[in-house]
Amino acid sequence: MRKGVEATVREFAGVRTGRASTALVQGIAVDYYGTPTPLHQVAAVATPETRLITIQPWDQSLVPAIEKAILKSDLGITPSNDGRIIRIAIPPLTEERRKELVRIVRRMTEEGRVAIRNIRRDANEKLKSLEKQKQVSEDDLKKATDSVQKLTDKYIKEIEMALASKEKEILEF
Repeated sequence: MRKGVEATVREFAGVRTGRASTALVQGIAVDYYGTPTPLHQVAAVATPETRLITIQPWDQSLVPAIEKAILKSDLGITPSNDGRIIRIAIPPLTEERRKELVRIVRRMTEEGRVAIRNIRRDANEKLKSLEKQKQVSEDDLKKATDSVQKLTDKYIKEIEMALASKEKEILEF
């Protein structure tokens, strides 16, 4: 369940807000001599300002390939370069785009909730099968299912808190 929460929060990091974050370009793969390579393995990625991401490739010949990879990604951002450093200016989000991003984040949250509930269901099924095999008493089964439910509630609450934080971040100007 903890991993489900962590995966959901990791997905949130890739959602663009009004602020620059290196997580925005984390999933971009660059064609490095015919091999798709993660951007952070071929360049230094930094956020020197709140609305700017800089990418400085270790091999200057990669500048066009990195630019191409950024354009092909679904970020909707156009990079600019001076031959050595690629700069990505993060424009302020429109109100319509903010609402769309909130919907996307809520969908990710629901997927996280479903994953946690699936884990709860699997745990409860295992407990019931142990009871049928007479390895666990009925009272122990009840205690264990209550314990699983408490864990489920705890992790769903964590996802809800992460959602609230991300929504606030998206909606702030």
